[in-house]
Amino acid sequence: MPSSGGRRWGCEVTPGIYFRRTAAAVADTANVTEPSPAAAASAPLAAGGGVVGLVLAAGAGRRFGSPKQLALYDGRPLLEHALLAMAGARLIDDVVVVLGAHADAVLAGVERHGAAAVICAEWDEGQAASLRTGVAAVADRADAVVVTLGDQPAIDPRAIDRVIGSRDGVNLAVRAAYGGRAGHPVLLERALLAQVATLRGDAGARGLLAGANAKLIACDGLGSDLDIDTVEELRLSAGGSTPA
Repeated sequence: MPSSGGRRWGCEVTPGIYFRRTAAAVADTANVTEPSPAAAASAPLAAGGGVVGLVLAAGAGRRFGSPKQLALYDGRPLLEHALLAMAGARLIDDVVVVLGAHADAVLAGVERHGAAAVICAEWDEGQAASLRTGVAAVADRADAVVVTLGDQPAIDPRAIDRVIGSRDGVNLAVRAAYGGRAGHPVLLERALLAQVATLRGDAGARGLLAGANAKLIACDGLGSDLDIDTVEELRLSAGGSTPA
């Protein structure tokens, strides 16, 4: 049975956005940092604060042709893999999944593994709307948010923990890098969250990350952030099949 509540919160309804990786969004390949063993112990948290995971899954999947969130990948709905990765991360305090298109079907058909759900009423706007919704739902209780996408089934909990553990109290954003390519997970410190409300359109947080001079953390060997946009990509992946 699909889960109906978060680790600490019940299911909420709020506006949001859909944030999908594009080649332009991950062009930054410089200054990849290997994490320090002491980084996790020194990651700064405000009193009572914590790190909230955001899984963005509000898009209609028009290129896919059907509700992509429900497409089977290794025997589970595609979105469930992203939620399992967040649930398996040791340094996450709570998880929120942002839904929009096909929300009722996704709520009924995907096990959320403790994640609370928020609904993005403006999901058709593009990437920025979903991120705004997710951040708005947690901004009053989060010291930082770490973002992944619902169509990235190979995201690894260890990559999420490595990104969170690499917070240094200086950089306002931290993101994973694979072979020097910037990708997901992406962590935004609390000081950046207010700026998310200004984002519009389909560019997502690209400009925000560029201005924040995001710290890149090597996550080679810790899964992959490659996303699935089409049925053909799903079929070429391990165990993929479309929903009935």
